[in-house]
Amino acid sequence: MRQHKKRKHVAGRKPRHQKRSTKTVYRVRNWREYNRSLVQRYSVTIWIDDEALQAWQYSGPPQQGAQFEYSDIAIECMGTLREVYCLPLRGAEGLLRSLFTLMEVELAVPCYSTLSRRGRSLTIRLPRQARGALDLVIDSSGLKVYGEGEWKVRQHGASKRRTWRKIHLAVDADHQEIQAAVLTDAGGEDAEMVAPLLAQIDNEIQSVNADGAYDKRKVYTLLAEQAPTAQVNIPPRRNAKVWQHGNSAEPALARDENLRRIREIGRKAWKRETGYHRRSLAETAMFRVKTLFGEHLSNRRYDTQATQLGLRCRALNRMTHLGMPQSYAITA
Repeated sequence: MRQHKKRKHVAGRKPRHQKRSTKTVYRVRNWREYNRSLVQRYSVTIWIDDEALQAWQYSGPPQQGAQFEYSDIAIECMGTLREVYCLPLRGAEGLLRSLFTLMEVELAVPCYSTLSRRGRSLTIRLPRQARGALDLVIDSSGLKVYGEGEWKVRQHGASKRRTWRKIHLAVDADHQEIQAAVLTDAGGEDAEMVAPLLAQIDNEIQSVNADGAYDKRKVYTLLAEQAPTAQVNIPPRRNAKVWQHGNSAEPALARDENLRRIREIGRKAWKRETGYHRRSLAETAMFRVKTLFGEHLSNRRYDTQATQLGLRCRALNRMTHLGMPQSYAITA
């Protein structure tokens, strides 16, 4: 008879008889509606509607020098098509010309140079449907402008010509809408961008969730001025000290209250108690931007890159309004 060898126990390996820890999985309860919205995202009629066609020609005040022929809505519409379908400038012009021919629309199409030139000063308006007080989650990430591919970097290292831009987003946690977006260079400090992000938001702010990079006095001072009733959930540093003594006659600082609570119940318990983990929804928004539109910025000028980011955020909000999954947890 074959004799079975006794299995040796290896450090770190769980015995076979030990049960695995339960894992939480999620299911979507509105899959039919969400699946329909995924199809509608790439329908041309979503991005070219009657309102845009009626306001295609420029009707604003006279310009100094050559006059505008196309309205901002026309440039915005054409730029959105370019970002949604990941097209170059000439590709966006060719696509729109063919669409107007098939639709029998007798309107002139901006040439690719006009689209690039008008993109330097185009103001992007983000479509928003969120009402009432907002639960904001703030985060930043990088987009590559030009440089070597990832394989070359792993094999030979990165060179000095690799250029990145940093995007800063403020997202409504309840509706997954992008409420504000700012583009900076790769060295832009996260805490410095809180002010321009809040300047784009008109709604009342109920809470702000951000990571430890925003644990700066100027961030708390700004939030105390512009959102005095908002709950600020920013984890202090591991070696953080109290800024203001408890016996002070001044109002208690939100940061000091968080630090005292963390010392009392622990950092993990504090995150669960305050709902800090909703901050990961900002990372979800970053993932959606990079998955749908790519991790590169094709424009080379900084002002046109900012416009390109605004067009992507505008298109993503439109996609969000079409439908989002409603998931619920299942313990497997």
